[in-house]
Amino acid sequence: MSAQAIQPIEEILPTTRREGIQGWTGGSDRAFSTVAQLMLAFWAFVVIFPFVWMIVTSVKTDPEILSSPWKLPAAIQWDNFERAWTQARIGRFFLNTLLVLAGSLTGTLLVSAMAAYVLARFEFPGRQVLFYAFIAGLMFPVFLALVPLYFLVRDLHLLGTYQGLILVYIAYSLPFTIFFLTAFFKTLPNELGEAAILDGASQYQIFFQVMLPLAKPGLIAMGIFNFLGQWNQFLLPLVLMPDENRYLLSQGLYFLAVQQGYQNDYGALFAAMMITMIPTLIVYVLFQRRLESGLTAGALKG
Repeated sequence: MSAQAIQPIEEILPTTRREGIQGWTGGSDRAFSTVAQLMLAFWAFVVIFPFVWMIVTSVKTDPEILSSPWKLPAAIQWDNFERAWTQARIGRFFLNTLLVLAGSLTGTLLVSAMAAYVLARFEFPGRQVLFYAFIAGLMFPVFLALVPLYFLVRDLHLLGTYQGLILVYIAYSLPFTIFFLTAFFKTLPNELGEAAILDGASQYQIFFQVMLPLAKPGLIAMGIFNFLGQWNQFLLPLVLMPDENRYLLSQGLYFLAVQQGYQNDYGALFAAMMITMIPTLIVYVLFQRRLESGLTAGALKG
């Protein structure tokens, strides 16, 4: 059969049949789009409504919260935030969390970047075994490590200290960060490193002055990802930080919910919840594009 004998199906089918097929596909696309938009709208309502309700409740009096939980406040009660920050010691817990995250994020990104750079750029015996060992860490639930981790930190005399919690956070965040940054470093051009070697640069200079600046999008993406995860971490601080003066926001908010529930100061409780959520919202809104671009760039392996 010659090439001229093969006719497109649009020419073979009758006109009415073609119009029927086009109308059916167009109608199905519109129906699918409508259903998808309705589902997205419903999901947006499910996600946004509790958050808006919490914002409104955080500026209401306790009688208003109990008697009219769905109504707007008669007057905005900013003193709820003051009581939450001072009397409920949310301000203290907030600073403790910032201190721990400053050390854990810095350590996580630095150690992960160095390990990922070596795994991505150098060939040595056991490289794949080491890489898959980090990958295996992603499959290990933190619940199984709580008891041995508690005794290990205690024997190192780091229980109830910022240093101990920082080290645990770094170890907890390493597997995924190394996995992501290894793929990211593989996308960077080898020519830049080779040119730096010809110019007499050492491997340390190549890493810190050439490769690390090029990996900035990936580092920012992993910094945001780990910030969101470590800021909301509850189980590890609950087990490893028994000192009440060094509580982090997650465990401080938990005990505040119990305490304020008995004291009937619900306004301060909801205000404390707002204070806890504001930093994560700010970080995600400001760096959303960087997070998406960094994750996309890391997924494109050259």
